Amino acid sequence: MLSKNLSITYLPLFKMNLKYKALADVVKVVGLLICLLIVVTANGQSPDAVKRLLQEDFMQGVSFALAVRDVDTDTFLYAFDEKRRLTPASVMKTVTTATALELLGPDFCFSTVISYKGIIRNDTLFGDLYITGGGDPTIGSQYLLTEKKKIPQTDFIEEWIVAVRTEGIRTITGSVLADERGQDRGVSPKWLLEDVGNYYGAGCYGLNVFDNAYTLYLETGEAGEHPTLKYCLPELSSICFHNALQTIATDDGNTPVAYITGLPLSNERYLSGTVPCRRMDYPLHGDIPDPPLFLAGLFTERLCDAGIDVALTAGCLRSSLADTAIPPFSGRALFTVTSPPLGRIIRITNEYSHNLYADALLKVLGKPPGSYERGIEVLTDCWTKRGLDVIPLVMYDGSGLATADKLSAQFVVSLLVYMAHSENAEIYLNSFPLAGKEGTVKNFLKGTHLEGIVRLKSGSMMAVRCYAGYVFYEERRYALALLVNNYTCPSATIIRAFEQLILELFPATNKQFVKH
Repeated sequence: MLSKNLSITYLPLFKMNLKYKALADVVKVVGLLICLLIVVTANGQSPDAVKRLLQEDFMQGVSFALAVRDVDTDTFLYAFDEKRRLTPASVMKTVTTATALELLGPDFCFSTVISYKGIIRNDTLFGDLYITGGGDPTIGSQYLLTEKKKIPQTDFIEEWIVAVRTEGIRTITGSVLADERGQDRGVSPKWLLEDVGNYYGAGCYGLNVFDNAYTLYLETGEAGEHPTLKYCLPELSSICFHNALQTIATDDGNTPVAYITGLPLSNERYLSGTVPCRRMDYPLHGDIPDPPLFLAGLFTERLCDAGIDVALTAGCLRSSLADTAIPPFSGRALFTVTSPPLGRIIRITNEYSHNLYADALLKVLGKPPGSYERGIEVLTDCWTKRGLDVIPLVMYDGSGLATADKLSAQFVVSLLVYMAHSENAEIYLNSFPLAGKEGTVKNFLKGTHLEGIVRLKSGSMMAVRCYAGYVFYEERRYALALLVNNYTCPSATIIRAFEQLILELFPATNKQFVKH
């Protein structure tokens, strides 16, 4: 297109007076050189492996972008449509975690405070207990356990009870109140309804617990029947499940697909789709509808079990975007819960693609009450000041769950190159799981010469498959972004094609690879 425009510019000059012919010849030569440069650059940046991929039937009609950049020389090795905005899915977490590291530092910790308001006489608190949240996503999280256990861990509550006992409290005339006024609504308005209610679509609140998720266990009968709902872990007796599930036989190749949907803060949950027949404890995973209120109720229950009477039902204090400031708390602190340092949190975020962790990191960037919008403003300002072009970046959350999120391959590799030279480079690079070995990419590139030497963050949703990270190749480091949207073939086909593309871009050699 550019060469055609150039020809339109200089060809009419040949119809002018002869005295302008020399000028026309110069323009013609310059135009040809520009056209030649464009062709050479395009061929250099779009290798044969990309051309072959784009000729595949399953790539017709898709949106595809590629960028590979040398980290140390800051030059492009390969590129194709690298400026196009595409939906990144969980690759958006690379942006969120980088920003949190840059602005908060690797030693930052979330804090949650257990306190009370009122007067203690003898062994009675004439007042209320408060759980004041700071947005910590790690309380009771299964990802902090050294081994996975079926029952959610509640050891943290025992510490809270000890703090109450130490203050001499044996009776509470008021209630346990969850104070989450430091943050606004839990979910992004851009999330799809089919995602809200599922475990991966759990909202992010001022108080979070158990990854804001539960497991519902089913007993499934013969094909064509409705399964029986058995129990939840953790126990959620307040939820009303509307069961429209059907059991199917899987021996004929059918794949069961089940959904739990429902609005945040609502105890109505709807079960739809299919589950396999003849299972005794078939698990489905959903979101806790109101984590702050649930946590206050759980604490109340455990206090009573420990012999500390609580007179009133648990409650919750909430904020809104209209609140410009949170008044200072005037109660007495009993205990402060501190999260693991940020370095460990972002490792979990990127290795396991933890949506709640990512959204909590984004929201804590903004001033209270923390919100997606305020966090995005701070994030955008962060990268603008660091010299990145943020125009290709469109964000509605920190996790990438919003299909309206957009970014370009060029923006991603620019950020990756920056972070590779940051003082937080080691923590950031090591937060990406090793391809073929860890996290969401443990099967990607497995058994190839790149296994264990490529660190990648994957991102996927319907018709979206993306990868971004670092390739350590021939004693050099490269930032890579690979994005595709709008495909209709099976995801496995795209995954295999991307594996083959990366293997062709970085073929096996006799040189020693840099291993990280």
